[in-house]
Formats: sequence, structure tokens, C-alpha cells
Amino acid sequence: MDGDQWDTTVEEVDNHLPSSSSSQGAYELNGVGEDEWQMVARKGNQFVINDQPFYVNGFNTYWLMVFAADQSTRGKITEVFQQASSVGLTVCRTWAFNDGQWRALQKSPGVYDEDVFKALDFVVSEAKKYKIRLILSLTNNWDAYGGKAQYVKWGKATGLNLTSDDDFFSHPTLRSYYKAHVKAVLNRVNTLTNITYKDDPTIFAWELMNEPRCTSDPSGDKLQSWITDMAVYVKSMDAKHLVEIGLEGFYGPSAPDRAQFNPNSYATQVGTDFIRNHQVLGVDFASVHIYADSWISQTISDSHIQFIKSWMEAHIEDAERYLGMPVVFAEFGVSSKDPGYNSSFRDTMINTVYKTLLNSTKRGGSGAGSLLWQIFPDGTDYMDDGYAIVLSKSPSTSNIISLHSARVAIFNSMCSWKCKWGCKKKNPLEAFFYHDDL
Repeated sequence: MDGDQWDTTVEEVDNHLPSSSSSQGAYELNGVGEDEWQMVARKGNQFVINDQPFYVNGFNTYWLMVFAADQSTRGKITEVFQQASSVGLTVCRTWAFNDGQWRALQKSPGVYDEDVFKALDFVVSEAKKYKIRLILSLTNNWDAYGGKAQYVKWGKATGLNLTSDDDFFSHPTLRSYYKAHVKAVLNRVNTLTNITYKDDPTIFAWELMNEPRCTSDPSGDKLQSWITDMAVYVKSMDAKHLVEIGLEGFYGPSAPDRAQFNPNSYATQVGTDFIRNHQVLGVDFASVHIYADSWISQTISDSHIQFIKSWMEAHIEDAERYLGMPVVFAEFGVSSKDPGYNSSFRDTMINTVYKTLLNSTKRGGSGAGSLLWQIFPDGTDYMDDGYAIVLSKSPSTSNIISLHSARVAIFNSMCSWKCKWGCKKKNPLEAFFYHDDL
């Protein structure tokens, strides 16, 4: 790349840092036009679009479908996409399920509320307007929004002899209920765009389940069997989209030497097994969550930052050595309700995640991106679990996100100029990428 190109790049970055009035933010660096709104694919340990690397800076907002189902709150979807886009966030993870609850998408097995499905259609079509791609999760390990407990309730109501919520993973009838839901979502024809979900590049990936655990079988065999069945099932119906499991990243019995990286001893007992689970046919990339305040101690301390670094580096290394796939840190955050919390700790935590990813990116490693938990628009404080980031009220955090988005966007666009990032040559952007004074 010649000097003029470097200068242009730096200028483009400056134009897209937080002072920019552009509603598209740093994402414009990627130059993604209508023609190039193509499916995200995987090439080795990187994501690619049009054969060019696609590193991810993204976020979670889980409740988009439910908010879109009510006209009085539908505008919040547009707001959060607009605000996320303005700081360069390009991927959003959200729920494509609400099982048997208030405003349920799936009211009973195979029975859907069309108005709620239209709300999900709106979320997908609105995401595309802001050039945001979606990771859609298909059910929950936890009770919120129904999840596996609701499937078990449905099974019991038909007379099945079920003794544990973990029967969700093993009982053939409950597996068939879940598969029917997968089929309904993948084959949904969006009423606003007329594009079938399984053909829509706006969808980045399918997630089998949010944070699956199967504590009734610490060996991990029961969950492994379910993942094996479901990953192939999704791929058999939709070979175009990427698939991930939704795991938190705990090491299990198959990798005793990695257990030292788990946040606590209980983590090895929850029936998940990071490396083994991700070796399943049909799984395209690994997911890891990061919650030092839930897993280590609620009270904020420097040990949290140390844990985040070692947790991330261990999983990036595994993704390279054993899995040969990208890894996305699909939830990370800190709660403002934690003892000792302050916003500068949150900023340090976010910077730690971003810096660890950049260290991987600059050497072509498996660290493929991260998704903040979670971005909220103004006026949704009543939904806050402590982890919400309202960008308009958090200028320092917004600046950190924007800067990382700009760095990521340059990596993505530099590669499109066929500039080999892995080369050892020093370049004028080194300081911009790795300067600590944020």
C-alpha cells in the first residue's frame, strides 16, 4: 500500500470518529453497497464477505422482537440500530424466540402469533437499513422468554414423563418441537422484504441456544448429542448461513488441562465442553461469554481484568490450535449494580476485550470479534439488568467503541486493498491501532 493510500485511510478514520455526524459511522469504511450485501462466510479462522475479511464489532439487544410487536415501542428498534450504527457497530445478537410467554412468538408447539412474527420481520428489515447483520438465537437455556423449561412444560401437558428441564436435550418429542421451530424460522418469508430468512444475508448466523447447560449430565454426552443433531439439522435446511452453538466457553472433561482457565470449579460441572462441543460437524465458529462479575466475584477488582485477558487468550489459542475456526466473544459486560462499580472500570474492561482482539487480528489469529452486552436506546431504563449501555449517556464508552470500530473497519478495508496485514513491515497506522491513550 503506498503512502497516499495510508494518508487517505487515516483521514477516513478521523472523519468517522465520534465527532462525525455520519449516521453510518465507521462502517462506511467497508464500502458495503447494495450489491455487496452478501452472505457472511467463513474462510479458515476468519469471517469473510466477498472473500474479504470481516472482523466484528457488535452488540446485543435481546428484546427487539418483543418491542417491535407493540407499535408504541417499535421506534426503539430504529433508535438502537441508528445509535449503534453511528459508533460503527455492525452485528447485533438478538432473540428469534419467545416460547409460550407474554407476547409469545411460539404460543404452543408449531403454533405462531403472526403479529409477533411480523415484528421479527421488521427487526430483520430495519437492521439491513442500518447495515447491521443479525445473529439470531433460537431458544434459551434459561426461563426468560420460555426456553427449554417451556418445551418441557409443553411435553408434560401432552402426558410425557419428564423429570428435568434437561430432558429438553434428550427426549425425542422435545427435540422434534425444537426442530419444528427451527424450520418455521428458517423458512419464514419476510412480509416486508419478501426474502426468506434462510436466504437473507442480513442474518449473520443462527445460534442454536442462548448459553446451553446440561447440569444433569456433567460428562457432557447429553448436550454433545443434542448439538450434533441440531447443527446438522440447521445446515441440512440452510447451508448458506453460519451456525454457532451459543456456549459460554467453559472447559469440560475432554480438556482437563484447560480447566485451570475456568472461572471457578463449578464451571467444569455444567455439562458443556468448549473444545469438544465446537468440533461438531456443522458448527462454523465458536462463541464465548465473559462475565467476571458473575463468575469470579461480584465486587469489582483488578483480578477481573486479569481473568478477562487469560480467558480470551486461552479460547483464541484453542480456536487456532484445535478448532481451526473464528471465535466470537458473543457477550461481555459488567453490571453497574456491582459493588465498587464505576464507569471508568467499565471502560477499562471494554478496552481490555478490544485490545486482546486486536492483538489476535494483527497476527491473523482466530479472535474474530466481540458483542457488548448490551446496548439500549434512551428511555428503556426499566429493562436494564445493570449491564445496559445507553450511548447518548456514556460519551467515554461511545468513544472507545467508535475507535475500535474504526480500527476494525480499517482492517477489513485494508485487506480489500490486498495489503497483507501479517507482513512484518512497520507502517504509519501502527500507532493508531495500538496507542493506549484512548
